[in-house]
Amino acid sequence: MLDPELVERITARRAELDELEEQLAKQLAEVRAERDELAVAERVLDRMSEQLADERASAVPALGQVGGRAMMLIPHRTPDAEEGVLPSDYQRILAAVRQASGPVMAREVGEMVGVDVSVRSKLEPLRSKLVRLVDRGWLRKLPDSRFTTRL
Repeated sequence: MLDPELVERITARRAELDELEEQLAKQLAEVRAERDELAVAERVLDRMSEQLADERASAVPALGQVGGRAMMLIPHRTPDAEEGVLPSDYQRILAAVRQASGPVMAREVGEMVGVDVSVRSKLEPLRSKLVRLVDRGWLRKLPDSRFTTRL
């Protein structure tokens, strides 16, 4: 016959172990959930880092070679800078914006400088040039995406 005190101790220990198992299972579930969240965060961080690197790479000023030295093709505008420092196609774009009666869309500038504006692939390089002129301080871009000369 089994000792009742021993049976009681075994039952109590089993209850303790069941409770401990329940706590550990809960902790394990929490750990796994946090690890899953961290994995998602790492993927998002990697994707954002790649996008940021791509944006930074595309924002690097265009450099050209002049006399064997690298120089920015589209320089930042300074108070003493003349339009003559810009490549001829940028000078034509700047002149077209100046000649307009007010702020203009990229399509209108394209029509003024002779770009086939019906073809998107020909209009986008012009839009990029306009944005580059904005970035360098030669033009202003209004919130409605129209371009104008700087005030």
